[in-house]
Amino acid sequence: MTTPRRAIFLDRDGVLNEVIDRGDNYFVQEKKVKWTAPWTYSEFHLKPEVSGALQAFRDAGYIVILATNQPDMAYGTMTREDHERIMADVRILPLDDIFVCEHGRDNGCECKKPKPGMLLAAAEKWNIDLTQSYMIGDTESDIIAGRAAGCKVVFVEDGRNSEIETEYRVKTLTEFSKILIDTERI
Repeated sequence: MTTPRRAIFLDRDGVLNEVIDRGDNYFVQEKKVKWTAPWTYSEFHLKPEVSGALQAFRDAGYIVILATNQPDMAYGTMTREDHERIMADVRILPLDDIFVCEHGRDNGCECKKPKPGMLLAAAEKWNIDLTQSYMIGDTESDIIAGRAAGCKVVFVEDGRNSEIETEYRVKTLTEFSKILIDTERI
């Protein structure tokens, strides 16, 4: 039997790329939302430090896995073409695997965060020790999913989400990669 591996799980929107401010009176499927994923390719903008931070995680010996909810096609706010164009840019990043849940909030699936289904599936596929792994996200559902899977959680704070409690709070992935590397040296 091989030794279990460590992983860094990441959410996409708000962690790898910028989120979009839709204003104070916007609704999707009867739920009020202010911040959303990009719905068109022209709205998609990767954060500048992302590729280097992901490579630093890999260099530190972690498997790097994207675990992202992408329900916007189900909600009718995004086309399949825009989704595929955005994901083509994401696939260029130094990621070892990508898990995507395209279900809407009312579908009751086991993969949609805050449920830990994507993380558990990745752990089985890659032989990951979840207790030695991290979930990095920017929403409460990311943090709940990470905790439910048994991971340590890292919260990317950008001023719109400061009330959530986690083991680590950072402003950028680069900031956490430096913390992780310093922790590894201890």
